[in-house]
Amino acid sequence: MEPRDLSAHVPYEAGRGIEETARELGVTPEELTKLSSNENAWGPSPKAVVALREAAATVHAYPKASHANLTEQLANRFNVTDEQVWVANGGDGALDYLARALIEPGDRVLVSEPGFAYYAMSARFHHGRVNHYPLEKADGFAQTADRVLDSYDGERIVYVTSPHNPAGTEMPLEEVERLADQTADRTLVVVDEAYAEFSESPSAVKLVRERDDVAVLRTFSKVYGLAGCRLGYALVPPAWGDAYARINTPFAASELACRAGLAALEDDEHVEKTVKGARRAREYMYDNLECRTFESQGNFVLAEVGDGTRVFEAAKQAGVIVRDTTSFGLPECVRITCGTPAMTERAVEAVNDAL
Repeated sequence: MEPRDLSAHVPYEAGRGIEETARELGVTPEELTKLSSNENAWGPSPKAVVALREAAATVHAYPKASHANLTEQLANRFNVTDEQVWVANGGDGALDYLARALIEPGDRVLVSEPGFAYYAMSARFHHGRVNHYPLEKADGFAQTADRVLDSYDGERIVYVTSPHNPAGTEMPLEEVERLADQTADRTLVVVDEAYAEFSESPSAVKLVRERDDVAVLRTFSKVYGLAGCRLGYALVPPAWGDAYARINTPFAASELACRAGLAALEDDEHVEKTVKGARRAREYMYDNLECRTFESQGNFVLAEVGDGTRVFEAAKQAGVIVRDTTSFGLPECVRITCGTPAMTERAVEAVNDAL
């Protein structure tokens, strides 16, 4: 027996791990600085850590109450109904839920190039087809409705990443609205706001409250530092919020993840510390990297270094792990996550030495 034809599916390529790099170099993980995966360099929310410890004794039970409490808190925060909050096992899980709810075999989706690989992966998992719209380095990866509409051909889902990974650019709210206005009634515009807390721009959640053709994706992995918990969510239009009960994987968000998320939502101090630290790190990289950088609204900076793989390897030998963006279609660049001052300074030195 064989699995179905998976030749069109490309494995997700994550940032280089610290343990595997330590083994390769023959050093301890503590000797390395990892800035390749856009994780929170300031760690998880301390309140979430306490909640995880306290919840450890309850993991024999399914997370029904904690899940309901989390959707209620998120609904209150974003001024939507509980039914509009689709909690999932990470942001990628929320993408899968949206694909399950919308895509029928053969339906097409439209994704940016470069961009986050999982949009296309999720669509293909659900027997969809993938088209692309380009974001051009020549114009600073600017995101406009026209840029998307030039490639649009009636796709079922259009994905917008704002702030964009790996470029860091945003699509202004008025452009998202114009994009939704000028796409077909059956097209859903999904705005991935995984990095929104690092930006000062208005969220597309406003459009979710007003329309039935815009959804927003959020995650606890970045600003809250809960990447290892795998907790994300989609905010969907009210008209079809009840679809969640029909496509939701039973208890996909664990008891520990839900409890950690509830606590993290109350940890304003950690969020403020993380956001301020990331903004300082971005400015330090703009000012001190000896190469072209792109202004970012996320917790990372894209740097044009000539040969991304060579710079990645050289930085690695110096004990710093950055992201080679060849898999994004940008072999001439690396992406550097914002770290603490010491981490950021070490990364800048390593990249400059490689240059």
